[in-house]
Amino acid sequence: MSAETVETESEQAGTEDEAQLFSAELIGTLILVFFGVGSAVLAGEFIGSFGIALAFGFTLVLLAFIIGPVSGSHLNPVVSLAMFLSGRMTLRRTAVYWLAQFIGAIAGAALLFLVARQVPGLRTSQAFGTNGYGYRSAVGVSTFGALVAEVILTFLVVFVYLSVTHRIALSPLAAVPVGLTLAAVHLVGIPLTGTSVNPARSFAPAIFAGGQPWAQMWLFFVAPIVGALLAVLVRYLIHPHGERLFPGLAALSGSRTARAKGEGDRDRESGDS
Repeated sequence: MSAETVETESEQAGTEDEAQLFSAELIGTLILVFFGVGSAVLAGEFIGSFGIALAFGFTLVLLAFIIGPVSGSHLNPVVSLAMFLSGRMTLRRTAVYWLAQFIGAIAGAALLFLVARQVPGLRTSQAFGTNGYGYRSAVGVSTFGALVAEVILTFLVVFVYLSVTHRIALSPLAAVPVGLTLAAVHLVGIPLTGTSVNPARSFAPAIFAGGQPWAQMWLFFVAPIVGALLAVLVRYLIHPHGERLFPGLAALSGSRTARAKGEGDRDRESGDS
């Protein structure tokens, strides 16, 4: 078997693996958004904040059991970002996760919107389970307060993921702590911002709500990213021998350097000939 044949088969296997990961993250994020956000949109007045928090937490526990061994059940772009920065995923695979998560979230929100439109008197415009602060917050939290809260809540979610996962895969035993963590941060965050900790979860409902949710969307991207960065840093400080600090960025920089060096060597060889 030639080296080219081996390389081709390896690429095909990698593509098939990425397709499996893509499918798992897409379906998982769809389900999380439909049932999590759906609990707020369709049943919020009946089950309250506690019920919504449990809906998010229980849904994540079930999904972690089902797809955790396949993709890690990230279902959240900043969890995948943290895995990349921790050197557990390549940039290409991280991009596959991000694409799947946003498509899945949008599909879940679309299905929820379709159901919600069939409920007489149910408001979807500028609401629809979106996140917000100021006058869109249940307690009127300020912009700075919302930013700090979302950073802290996201930090906890991502830190737990980093602590209970091995590389990417999430074991069934780890499903419980990640689900309980998501439920806990919702109990604290729902009165403040509605609880984002997940840019895809915030982005998708806003597409169908329109209006003011878009003006405040920046915070629900910036805060989760900052929270994820802090989680990677703290994980390194606590486990310096088990983690490297931002090896994903180092690997990306190294690959670019190696590629540039290779191109330079080829140019010199061409010049010599």
